Amino acid sequence: MGTRASLRAVPVEPDDVLAAVSQRTSRRHFGTGVLPMRYEDPIRVAEDASTLDLLSGGRLELRLSSGIPTPGILDPVFGSSPVGFSAESQKRVLRLREALAGAALVNSGEGFMSIPTHTDLRVSPPAPGLVDRLWYGAGTVSSAARTGAQGFDLQVSTLNGEETGVSFEERQLAQIRAYREAFAARVGQAVGGRRAPRITAGRIIVPLDNDADRAEHRAFIDGYRSVMPADGRHHDPSEKLRFSRIFDGSPERITDDLLADSALSEATQLMVTLPAEGSLASHKRILQTIAERIAPHLGWAGATPAAAAAPDYGTAA
Repeated sequence: MGTRASLRAVPVEPDDVLAAVSQRTSRRHFGTGVLPMRYEDPIRVAEDASTLDLLSGGRLELRLSSGIPTPGILDPVFGSSPVGFSAESQKRVLRLREALAGAALVNSGEGFMSIPTHTDLRVSPPAPGLVDRLWYGAGTVSSAARTGAQGFDLQVSTLNGEETGVSFEERQLAQIRAYREAFAARVGQAVGGRRAPRITAGRIIVPLDNDADRAEHRAFIDGYRSVMPADGRHHDPSEKLRFSRIFDGSPERITDDLLADSALSEATQLMVTLPAEGSLASHKRILQTIAERIAPHLGWAGATPAAAAAPDYGTAA
């Protein structure tokens, strides 16, 4: 579920929606994509996430980011920090992991309400295993390397937060490789038991297989392409960003283009980003087309009877 730090946010918390999802699914993993930690209380996030993970039977994938810097605009709402945006974000990310790992957060000292004296207080309820399902959304080579060194899983998306003159896919591939190298260097130090890194790459995929979908999504596709050159650079050269292309057209063409994506070839998961506009029916058709006519050619086997009890890490945002 996509989340943003905004006063125009969805009128319910992500946890509320995901809790409902957890009670209507039994196998699919789900989660945030991504939670902007500069604007979150890490202990509250840990408590809510632990509860949600227990409700779902251990299926929550908690995807984090620093958030979007807003030059102090949101400080009156979320508070200012003397250490700066990036350092404050990282402090909260690591505090969240510490809390989920079961660390003592504070001691009750001489007693607090009904809590006995000198009791170490931890996040409750504990959710064993959730600390090993933390992702970080990186957009640069340096942040990807830091993510690997910290032992998080990696999420790269449809935006690179740096511009170096190479293509979107080439730079994202460099991010993935920097992450893998840093992750491998810290094997044996990770929190939790899993050691194989997971990497999700997000792509905007819009199969146009009938006139209705072509008509419904044309404005979104044309609008997306109108704000940037074909290579994904920002029109304003001072903005050091590069955007991913939209994968649209026939399922066959999309399949060929995804297979040729050098960054995607080194990811372990594909995250489908749906058009920002469109009806529920058209979004369902997109997902069905991807599941039936695109994903099998990328190595996805689907929900076979033999795999019914296995976790499904596929997600759509």
